[in-house]
Amino acid sequence: MTRLAVIYYSTTGHGTAMAQQVAKAAEEVGAKVRLRHVAETVDPASFGENPAWTANYHATKDLPAASGDDIVWADAVIFGSPTRFGSPASQLRAFIDSLGGLWTQGQLADKVYAAFTSSQTAHGGQETTLLSLYISLMHFGGILVPPGYTDPIKFADGNPYGVSHITGPDNGAQVSDTTIAALHHLAKRVVAIAARLDD
Repeated sequence: MTRLAVIYYSTTGHGTAMAQQVAKAAEEVGAKVRLRHVAETVDPASFGENPAWTANYHATKDLPAASGDDIVWADAVIFGSPTRFGSPASQLRAFIDSLGGLWTQGQLADKVYAAFTSSQTAHGGQETTLLSLYISLMHFGGILVPPGYTDPIKFADGNPYGVSHITGPDNGAQVSDTTIAALHHLAKRVVAIAARLDD
């Protein structure tokens, strides 16, 4: 059974909804899944006037938080982060930066990796966020498994680097049917390639 860790940071809930879809799809094809959020590093008082951020914080703060052990356990890892000025959010970057000890021991290498992201606008830095994250995963010695154009949904989703979602001006954590289908394809592809490598 392929072990998949879904490790994500979410501000206003879109990443949470996307991560849940990834986990659901992976379980449907028989993977054992650990769904883990990256703990908030910002003082909640600083975003108290943002209702979506506050709601997502309270909905996830008591759930299991991601640790390096989740990556060591996994055969494959799918990361998720909103776009922050064309790069992964600082919360996810801090988590990645905390993995140096495992990296020096080679425990992050030879695993399958992929990622998803979201931004408020269509050209809000989604592709650069994924590519920036993948640079770190290459330093891990990871095996990148982007979706490419391996399914018709990718021509609708339009992102061969991973999966990206446009949140729009409404901060409600709704994810489109197209995004859900693309997330399911990504999860199933990652699980299938990880299983093939394990044979």
